[in-house]
Amino acid sequence: MRSRGIVVLAALSAALVTGGWLVGRGLQGQGAGASNGARLFDQVVEHVSHYYVDSIGGDSLYEKALDGMVSELGDPHSVVLTPDRLKRLAESTSGTYAGLGLRVDVRDGWLTVIDPVAGAPAERAGVRVGDRIVEIGGESTHDWTVDEASKRLRGAPHTKVSLLIERPGVEGRIPFSVERDEVHVRSVRHVALLRDSIGYLDLTVFSNASAREVEQGVDSLRALGARTVLLDLRSNPGGLLDQGVSVADLFLDPRQPIVSIRGRTPEANHVFVDSAGQRWAGLPLVVLVNEGSASASEIVAGALQDHDRALIVGTTSYGKGSAQSVFPLPNGSAVKLTTSLWYTPAGRSINKPIDATKDDDDEEVAPEKPADRKKFKTDGGRTVYGGGGITPDVAAGDTAVPPAELGFLRALGRQVGAFRDALTEYALSVKASGAVTSPDFVVTPAMRDDLWRRMAARKITMDRGAFESAQQLVTRQLTYEISRYVFGQDVEFRRRAADDPVINAALGLARGARSQRELFARAPKPSASHG
Repeated sequence: MRSRGIVVLAALSAALVTGGWLVGRGLQGQGAGASNGARLFDQVVEHVSHYYVDSIGGDSLYEKALDGMVSELGDPHSVVLTPDRLKRLAESTSGTYAGLGLRVDVRDGWLTVIDPVAGAPAERAGVRVGDRIVEIGGESTHDWTVDEASKRLRGAPHTKVSLLIERPGVEGRIPFSVERDEVHVRSVRHVALLRDSIGYLDLTVFSNASAREVEQGVDSLRALGARTVLLDLRSNPGGLLDQGVSVADLFLDPRQPIVSIRGRTPEANHVFVDSAGQRWAGLPLVVLVNEGSASASEIVAGALQDHDRALIVGTTSYGKGSAQSVFPLPNGSAVKLTTSLWYTPAGRSINKPIDATKDDDDEEVAPEKPADRKKFKTDGGRTVYGGGGITPDVAAGDTAVPPAELGFLRALGRQVGAFRDALTEYALSVKASGAVTSPDFVVTPAMRDDLWRRMAARKITMDRGAFESAQQLVTRQLTYEISRYVFGQDVEFRRRAADDPVINAALGLARGARSQRELFARAPKPSASHG
């Protein structure tokens, strides 16, 4: 699963500067117990190195020991980061990497372009959604994984990579020579004015520029006439602590507390407060969360909920109420350690207990119902809950899959990859033929029949009755796939948003609301059914 976390990057530079002092101080403070422990450790390493049945290199042995020591803390958020993992963490928190700016996936064994990053080298060179990359650097990409492709597409800035591409509706293969460059992946992916003058923006991760991107997004929505804004934090796993604070700061008043962190060391204890006036005072705000909203997402949702600044809609968030610091190690790796717990302005810890006896690092204990959790009060006297994530003010989106759709998915089973390939093949054929010209197209029975024939050609075994019973699901999937490959990501987003039960619930609540207080008045009273 995606790593959910807050990272205090200040520790990177601090540890680089003061690491030697920290080690020296630690050695000076060791007593007899620590000395005995060190001797025992060295003896075990020596015995394993000399006598274990399989030969293990010295470096590998110490790496395993480090992994084991951190693992035994019983904290899934504390880990030893290899140089590759540390690099990926840095790219995630900075939102920047060197490469072409292509998001690809595997279809029919070939790399297919899902989304070229706007303004990145690949898009500037003319690579399009739906292009099939058949060669990279003169080497066939058939049966490559996405990770293999990523390693070949990324590289030092100003170096070149050659691509050979097949494009729907174009005969022959198209060669490209693309120069790598710094690519910034925006953390705000969609900014759109939906119906009834309600604006929408999604924040997918908290990286270096997130607060600025949110500010720009809300400004643009206001310019378009938005009277209410939906801030979508669903499936946002977190990121940089300071960016979570800065995003909350945009919507709060000066000196209002945002979050407090508490740890064992002085630097791990701090209260973050709002430093500037609201940019959009009086703008009604709805925040969307789900079980994938974690860490910095929960800091934002918790602060805005405690100060009665936003109506929280969706399902209960993940429940990660801790912050981590990253300490570099001499071999290019690093150790990421939980150094503090954090609390909302009302004093809530939303940390979900972890069952350390489970094999799965992310195995939580059974969630408590809100009625069983500790209650707190917001500034305006509304009841909110501690422990086990941020409980939404309005539950939405936690609905059971219809039986017909569940039957279809069960019938697919392990054939889901082949079904996905059939969907993409059909969407690309529509793109090549030019048969669909309007973004508001309607999927017809003939289109579903064509998909069924393509499924049969791929030897997908399924009763036709199960396919017909799941007509709504099949229609939605065809709609999204055709929208993406024929019209692009923006149209795909709008078609998905129209079917999104959480967005639709939020739109229903926000329609015509003139103030935040009016939004709260429309929300049903909290019940123990939130989960």
